[in-house]
Amino acid sequence: MRIVKPLTLPVSLCCILSILVLGCTEKKNATAVEKSANLVNPEDWPSIKPLPLDPAIEAQIDELLPKLTLEQKVGQVIQADNGSVTPEEVKQYRLGAVLSGGNSAPGPLPYADTKTWLEMADKYYNASIDDEGVEVAIPCIWGIDAVHGHANLTGAIVFPHNIGLGAMHNPDLIEQIATVTAHELTVSGHDWTFAPTLAVPQDVRWGRSYEGFSEDPEIVRSYADRIVYGLQGRFGEEDFMGAGRVISSAKHFLADGATEKGVDQGDALISEEELRKIHAAGYYSAIPAGVQTVMASFSSWQGRKLHGDKDLLTDVLKGQLGFNGFVVGDWNGHGQVTGCTNTDCPQSLNAGLDMFMAPDSWKDLYESTLKHVKDGTVPMERLDDAVRRILRVKMASGIFTKGAPSTRKNAGDESLLGLPENRAIARQAVRESMVLLKNNGGVLPLDATKTILVVGDGAESISKACGGWTRSWQGVGHTNDEFPNSESILDGIREAVHKAGGKVIYSANGDARVAADVVIAIYGEDPYAEFQGDRENLDFVPNGFDVNTLAEFQSQGIPVVSVFLSGRPLWSNPEINLSDAFVAAWLPGTEGGGISDLLFQRDPSFDFTGRLSFSWPASAVVSKDSEPLFKLGYGLTYKNSATVDQLSENSGLENNAIASTGEFFSKGAAVAPWGLWLRSGDLNKQIASFPTSVGGLIISKIDHEAQEDALRIKWTRSDHDQMRINAASPSDMSRQANGAMELTFSARSFKASDVVVQIGMCSENSSCDQFLDINIAANDWSEYRISLSCFANLGVDMTKVSSALMITAGEGVDIGLSNIRLESDIDAKPGCDGK
Repeated sequence: MRIVKPLTLPVSLCCILSILVLGCTEKKNATAVEKSANLVNPEDWPSIKPLPLDPAIEAQIDELLPKLTLEQKVGQVIQADNGSVTPEEVKQYRLGAVLSGGNSAPGPLPYADTKTWLEMADKYYNASIDDEGVEVAIPCIWGIDAVHGHANLTGAIVFPHNIGLGAMHNPDLIEQIATVTAHELTVSGHDWTFAPTLAVPQDVRWGRSYEGFSEDPEIVRSYADRIVYGLQGRFGEEDFMGAGRVISSAKHFLADGATEKGVDQGDALISEEELRKIHAAGYYSAIPAGVQTVMASFSSWQGRKLHGDKDLLTDVLKGQLGFNGFVVGDWNGHGQVTGCTNTDCPQSLNAGLDMFMAPDSWKDLYESTLKHVKDGTVPMERLDDAVRRILRVKMASGIFTKGAPSTRKNAGDESLLGLPENRAIARQAVRESMVLLKNNGGVLPLDATKTILVVGDGAESISKACGGWTRSWQGVGHTNDEFPNSESILDGIREAVHKAGGKVIYSANGDARVAADVVIAIYGEDPYAEFQGDRENLDFVPNGFDVNTLAEFQSQGIPVVSVFLSGRPLWSNPEINLSDAFVAAWLPGTEGGGISDLLFQRDPSFDFTGRLSFSWPASAVVSKDSEPLFKLGYGLTYKNSATVDQLSENSGLENNAIASTGEFFSKGAAVAPWGLWLRSGDLNKQIASFPTSVGGLIISKIDHEAQEDALRIKWTRSDHDQMRINAASPSDMSRQANGAMELTFSARSFKASDVVVQIGMCSENSSCDQFLDINIAANDWSEYRISLSCFANLGVDMTKVSSALMITAGEGVDIGLSNIRLESDIDAKPGCDGK
């Protein structure tokens, strides 16, 4: 890499240069962008010739821009979440876009049916084109995370997550999948999907690993343009952005898959060469394919937050790579830029961000951005450039001429969802994504005329087979009734076996004692999304199904076939040893029949063609130098006679501390590394046994959902003594606070009436004297939720949380407390009162 030493310039010369480049301002911090000693060399990046601009569109923009008020222009660069903005506000503030986050949908649920989506789409659109008070009105666009199908729309197809699609190695099929997704998005009236994800995950402890196609940049590059074609059509052809097409967004620029230890929204401490050659690979095909928007990454490179990195957003992306669409932010990602908050960040706009994604912060951000343009902190040229780019994409999409969403082709026609030919595409994707890791003795394919015992909690649950970003952000708690036009893995097996004359017995827990010819066990990870899926290690911890029951079947000589559901490769040596055949099925989605197609080879042409797009770990401990158990590209077929010998069951975790992942107190005990402490004045005491006391505070164990799984806390005097959940080392909860996480617990008052307690959190080296009043109801246990942002607003440094919970109360208060944890905001409505 060429190293350039930065010049040291006199202050006066710096001022002159700043006037020439950014416009005169005395607000040094406001105009700063993320910098470090690691300079970017744009000329070292591939040079991509920009796609030709449409002269008619550019002329239309030239005519339109002077007619827009300053307030309209500022509105265009802001996107609000539908859970936090009304159609009237879209009109009042002339917002450029609306989004629906993973938990945001019109109505009471995090997803909605066609009619509900379309009615709201019309309201936003019609409000945006109402020209009352302005010379010309600009239609807004509505975006959503349709990352593996339109998974927040009832009846739409949910495809395998990207990690499975990467194992297909089939660009033609990936384009068909994107085409179907676009088609179903137009049924609900959406204009824009935040896809494709072009991350190249290098550490699968990252909670978003399943959103990446592969650790191999060439696989990502081979898919990127084909997804853009499927969503938007081919640039320059008549079908481009035509009926049945939507705007796409390549994300997240850049290196979100390279963060240290796989920490979501973390820091990629890699060279510019690695950044350029590995993590930008997908953009080298997506940009020439005409992708209309690029989403900036939450993460950092060498300490520089991407939302504020002018070198990468402007000089590289818009300059060297020739991108002439617009750059959109991620969920309040601008607020993480140095010197910024969620409601005030001219730095991002100056760095090259064109549209803020400000889901719940949009109103105050609008006001601060308007102020910064007026006083020159944001140059008018920069604002006009951002608005020009946004208008360019909107005009190319046809939004100015398509009419209201309900009037467009496909809109509102539920019969177009889950079409048989489109479900067949999804089923093919399931077949091609499955990777056969073990098939000792040629157990597969199975004979469907036999007696088949199916076990495991993943067999019947469509939700578990779909994973996160399905029906809701985290994808948990959904029943099969919420998945019309779908088939569970169990139903697919039943259909295949019954058709052949065999017999299926289902025992979710595997406790059925029956004479079976073979056992199919379907189990794996529960759904998760984003940072909630971050892990400290790669040890698969069985949940929902006791895999040890498989040993009993083996001891009886009954062959065991494991179908493993996961969003990443996991250390699963014990499970592989307990299986005669082991299939990595990833997160296959709503076409569970694709699993049975291969297990029983329902067509002579069917075989395992899936090959690992991520290497499979030989240890639960991540090490860049360790050899994988199964290498990138590995995968068996029916005819491959390779035998997998008994594997070591030493996980490598014996000497590694396992940190808590969002639980603080569960099943009657604090969850490591957290512990229970009592505080009275200057006295701190760790709880070692029960009952225990300090000052006027008495703590004992009681029953809630199980024996002694809860605490009973009683204050006998008015000194406001505290119970705390502390850790020896501070924990960074900034991502959780920004990501709408809530401190959640169950509680009740043992008094006849409600009582008030004070709840707080504490950060390292702070006074820890700020609390929220929470009303605890009498008699029955209830769940209470407090948004982490409430504690941040009290002044808690969420990057250094030392006490996850502090609780105090007045004399006579007597409460029960249990299940203290972090959970996602289920209704996307931040609250500080516990309700």
